[in-house]
Amino acid sequence: MAQIDRVLRSNLKLRHLQMLVALDQFRHLGRAAEFLALTQPAVSKTLAEIESMFGLPLFERSTRGTEPTAAGASVVRFARSVLAGYERTRDEIAAEASGASGRASVGAMVSATPVLLAQAVERLKACSRRATVLIEEGDLAHLLPKLRLGELDLFLGRLEPAYAAPDLQTEPLYEDPMAAVVRPGHPLARRRTVKWADLAEQPCVLPPPWASLRVKLEQQFFAHDLHPPVDIVESASFLSQLSFMHQRGAVAFMARTVARHFAQHGILEQLGLAVRIELPPVGLITLRGQRLTPVTALLVECLREGVKTLRR
Repeated sequence: MAQIDRVLRSNLKLRHLQMLVALDQFRHLGRAAEFLALTQPAVSKTLAEIESMFGLPLFERSTRGTEPTAAGASVVRFARSVLAGYERTRDEIAAEASGASGRASVGAMVSATPVLLAQAVERLKACSRRATVLIEEGDLAHLLPKLRLGELDLFLGRLEPAYAAPDLQTEPLYEDPMAAVVRPGHPLARRRTVKWADLAEQPCVLPPPWASLRVKLEQQFFAHDLHPPVDIVESASFLSQLSFMHQRGAVAFMARTVARHFAQHGILEQLGLAVRIELPPVGLITLRGQRLTPVTALLVECLREGVKTLRR
């Protein structure tokens, strides 16, 4: 234990951490070496030095590449966390030196990006034009690990109860039901009311099979004694939804605030169909006990102001 403590506190250098993360990312000595602008023997030698420090193998080598051992996975998590803290501190100091206001890193779901987050960034820029917001889109399964490692400052999206944990601080912001949408001029858009039977005969863009929303949408068809559509594309990507809506005349489902926003811009039309699905609220997730940077705290306040506008 004392040896490991000494290695983590004193012996590991920034270049060691960067190499471990690269090896975990590429799972191949040659590709990691190319990424780091080093030779493969140099990467192999450095990895052997790090393993000698710990007295443990951190990566298993084979003809197929490298795979972290259990100890290696733990050290890589440590490396990612330290590098994220380093980058955040570097950016804050550089921002102060240049007169800028720093950077906020946000993991966001599509349900919150085009309206709430976009409006909050506008408010933030009005207060501090040189503040930077880094946005990474995805779902909770993809973004929460990055939040825990410090690679993201906050998460904005639907607060799925299954992902609640003691280390996470959640703040519900608003409810946002689903809406069915089509391309402008679609035959269903001319109808004042649309039924689930009408959708069952149409091509549809549905969430992936493992998404909870997919199950809830299919249950709506079953509840009306219908089978779900057979002509489907499975995707959680907003760009994919738009593409197949316009190219194939597909019906898609999205958050109502997003649907209204793009309907106002003439990009899609919302159908007269009540999508009665219970969904978690849209909200914020941060790491409990972690102090937000000034620019991130300001962005959070801008998000709260944006919610007031949405409610009105």
